[in-house]
Order: sequence, then structure tokens, then C-alpha cells
Amino acid sequence: MKKSVLVFLCLLSFSLNISAQTKERPNIIFIFSDDHAYQAIGAYGNKLAKTPNIDRIAREGALLKNNLVTNSICGPSRATLLTGKYSHINGYRNNDRTKFDITQQLFPDLLQKGGYQTAWIGKLHLNSLPTGFDYWNILPGQGIYYNPQFITAPNDTIRKQGYVADIITESSLDWINKRDEKKPFFLVVGQKSVHREWHPDLQDLGAYDDIDFPLPETFYDDYAGRAAAKDQDMSIEKTMRLNEDLKVHLDYDKVPGYKFFPDEKKKIFKDYYDKITKEFDNKKLTGKALTEWKYQRYIKDYLATANGLDRNIGKILDYLDKTGLSKNTVVIYASDQGFYMGEHGWFDKRFIYEESLKTPFVIRYPGVVKPGTTVDKLISNIDWAPTVLDLAGAQIPAEIQGKSFLPLLDKNARANTSWRDAAYYHYYEFPEPHHVYPHFGVRTKRYKLVRFYGGIDTWELFDLEKDPRELKNVYADKSNAAIVKSLKAQLKTLIVQYKDDEALKTFNDGK
Repeated sequence: MKKSVLVFLCLLSFSLNISAQTKERPNIIFIFSDDHAYQAIGAYGNKLAKTPNIDRIAREGALLKNNLVTNSICGPSRATLLTGKYSHINGYRNNDRTKFDITQQLFPDLLQKGGYQTAWIGKLHLNSLPTGFDYWNILPGQGIYYNPQFITAPNDTIRKQGYVADIITESSLDWINKRDEKKPFFLVVGQKSVHREWHPDLQDLGAYDDIDFPLPETFYDDYAGRAAAKDQDMSIEKTMRLNEDLKVHLDYDKVPGYKFFPDEKKKIFKDYYDKITKEFDNKKLTGKALTEWKYQRYIKDYLATANGLDRNIGKILDYLDKTGLSKNTVVIYASDQGFYMGEHGWFDKRFIYEESLKTPFVIRYPGVVKPGTTVDKLISNIDWAPTVLDLAGAQIPAEIQGKSFLPLLDKNARANTSWRDAAYYHYYEFPEPHHVYPHFGVRTKRYKLVRFYGGIDTWELFDLEKDPRELKNVYADKSNAAIVKSLKAQLKTLIVQYKDDEALKTFNDGK
């Protein structure tokens, strides 16, 4: 009883702290990128990537060290953001032509009803037009990097000149300028960066060409004991395309948006990649040397593309400072899931392994979240919607499967907040485009148990304390029998809790 009272008092103290320091409800800006790996960000330990503005948010606020996704793929992650629910509940499991069900409850609707102005600008990628937003201006589908088209209400398509990250940011700041200043606002800035095929802003071409990036420790993984990992089609060696991905012997007229450049910009783009093609031809590479050259080109274009993303985040932060809005505006930066930067020899996402399971998440709330805060707890993207609702002082519906992690951002409240000790994951899309078998699993602080199905039907167990790179599947080790039994029981509990009937059937059939 005493402990319950103590927990209540700590949470009440944190709530009163927010109320005392913010006389009015905060504005909330959620900057949402695509495929940006946490390990490609300075705040997460990368010493070569140039991400000063994302790092600034982390430095002036909080960094989530174990922010996990429920299904590591773009569209489903966006659906989870909007609903606070797993893919099997919100109906959006794959990146296909399925239309996202906008008739279900979406948290922006609740913000609107609570008096917030709402907007989504940039990439949405759900095959449906936005709902729950007073204003929207979105890219059609994936969108393109150069001279992109945008769809705006009621359903007009307009092409805009320039680089996509710049245009999205300019449109976002323009909307803030024209808002009703008597109301708080919620804005999603949906950046396309850094989705394949990694087209940098012209000013960022070659930004990393003077760096020879070290190969990841697992670059030459042989996938021993991991049949699904061995049978994928997402390797830098075999899957990555020299033309479209690495721009070698590129047909420039086929580059999306290139034809809309004026001649002087076409020349900048063409001169740079002509140089890359000449380098490739002169080297006459084969075998491992070719694979490693492809890795270098991939990383350099990827990080150069991220430069434009980060620079535009800086524009938003500077604008908030200049206008005085920063004092009562929550700024969140997150990506839709993690990504492989050569680990296991891969690019792309999908697997439950750490690099794609974890995604960056940093949040700044001046006067409420203490600068330099870090959170180690297992937070999931089903928790994003309820946290935003909590920030806005809105009621969190019982049907949302996530939980607000706002108390975890305060050290005193965190110590007395009950939180999950295991997170559940379920991926579906198979066989196209990267031949990653469907799988579900549980991640705890120390262990990860995974069940692959749909044609391969295998279990995997990793001891993340002893094997953080997930190279040794120890599921079959007799010494782990008790751990496997315990984790299976925990996994089944989560499957039932989250009402995942498909996983339950597979689980029960595969004992």
C-alpha cells in the first residue's frame, strides 16, 4: 500500500511540475524521418556522421536508448504512430497497396477535439489521405528527392522546385506562421530522408568522400545457425544495385526529378556521379574488393543525404528560438524504424535484430525534461501516440495498446513507474521485396527469442549480454532450456495480451 502511495505521489509531482512550468498546453512538433539508423547519429555514438541538430535535441532533452518498433517497415510504422496499435490490430501489416483504414480512431482526431490545430506535412506513405489534420500537404507515395510533387487538400497535385527536405521544412514553418496563435498546435514534419536510393542535396554531394569508413564488425557474417538470415535478399554484395543505388553508369534522365533541374544543377549532379563512375571503371574491382567499394559508396551517399535532413531540423530549432516558441514547444525527432549500415553485410530493415528493431528517438521539452536525460527502458512505437496525448493533456483511450512514457523522462518519477520488462515484435512481409521470412518474438533486457515461420519454421535465442552482435543462436543449447521455457511463456503472454491470433496459432502449432 505504501509503495502504491509513493508511486502515485511521484507521478502527481511530475504532472504538477509540468503544469507549473507550462501555463498553457505545449505545442508539439514531431519530426519523422524514413530509414534513419540510430547508429548513424552522433548522439547515439557515431563519431563520423554530421548530425549536430539531432544531437542538440538529445543534449537539450532526452535520448531513448532502447526505443523499439513493433514491425520494422515504413508504412506499418506510420500506422502504429497514428493508432498506438500493433499492425494486426490497425490493419496495416505490409508496404503494399493496402489503403490505411482512416475510419479507425487516430490520435490526431483526439488532439483536434481537445483544441489543438493539427498538420501533417511531407511523407505519409499510407495509400490514404490524412485525417485528423486541419491541414495537410503530403508527398504522393514514397515521393522523390528532387523537384517533388505534393498533394494538398482537397486533392490537388503540385510540383515544387528544389530539394524535398527543404521544401517540407519551408512548408512546415509557413504553416506555423499562419496558424491561429490562440491555440496550441501539433505538427508532423514527415521527411523522406534517408530512404533508398539516397539522393543527397546537391550541396552535400561528396560530403564524406574524404573518409574511409571502417567495416562493421559483422560485415562478413556467415549466418551460422541462423537460416532466415542466410536466406534473405538484402545484402550489399548481391542485392545493392550499382546503377540506381550507387549511381554508377547512371541513366541521368531516369533519376526522379532530374529532368526538372535547370542546366546548371544538372551539371553539378552529373559531374559528381560521372566522377564516381570513372573511379569505378578504373578500379576494375571484383570479389570482396567490389563489395567493400559498394559499402563505401552506400555509406557516403546515405550520410550525405542525412546531412540535408539534419540541416533542416536545425532550421526548425532556429525558427523556434527566434520566435520564442521554443519555450513551450516539445520537439521530437524519430525515424520509422532502424536500418542496417553494413551490419551482417546488409542494408534495409525488417529483421528483429537490433539494428532494425531499435530506432532513434530524442525529445526536448524545455523546463520539463532535464537536459542530458537518457532512458534505458524498453519503449515501443505503440507508446508514441499515448505519450503525445499525455503531453497535450488529452485522455488516452483504453483501446490504445501502448502506454505513455512521459513519467520515464523524469528521474524521480521513473524510479517509481511500473514499466514493461519485455517488448513484442511481429513482421509479416514475404517474399517480396527482400525475402525476409515472417517472424515474431520477444526482446527483454538481456535476451531475444524469435520464431520464424512461413516456410522456414525455426527458433532463435540470443543472449544480448554475451552476444550483443547477435551472431550465435543458442536456442538449442541444453544449458538454456530453462531460459527458453521462461521466454516462451513470456512470449505467449504478450501474444495473448496484444490479441495476435495469427501468432498464437503459429506458436501453438510449433511447440
